[in-house]
Amino acid sequence: MKPLKVTSLIYEQDYPEWLDITLNQLENRDLENIDWEHLIEEITALGNEQRHKVESYLLKLLIHLLIYDYWKSEKDRSGRGWEKEIDNFRLELDLLLESKVLYNHCAKVIEKIYIKARNNAIRKSNLSPDIFPKSCPYSLTEILDPEWLP
Repeated sequence: MKPLKVTSLIYEQDYPEWLDITLNQLENRDLENIDWEHLIEEITALGNEQRHKVESYLLKLLIHLLIYDYWKSEKDRSGRGWEKEIDNFRLELDLLLESKVLYNHCAKVIEKIYIKARNNAIRKSNLSPDIFPKSCPYSLTEILDPEWLP
């Protein structure tokens, strides 16, 4: 196995090689030579990336649900396109939310994300802010249900 200092240097110079070495060390239970500092950094980044994806798809989904629900004057022209986008974002979220941890994260951040979605829907539609509810009018079950539209 490669000594820790060499592995740490490889992380900086050849990331794919570092991944191969670290995976091999883990598979062989070679715990004393693992570059723990970078491994912890990578696992933390991976978790943050997954949570960010959940938030991003939830934001896009909520924006489209709000626009579909409240932008009545555009619905005849754009409604089918919005439905397709809603379906796409639901599919992406569904894949991520197979993880119970990510599902719980989604449930935890829904109100925070809703505020951003509401602001975006207001800017996009140019409708009065009074039209859009101040808190999320949809349950998480509705939001994720592929058969449900507001």
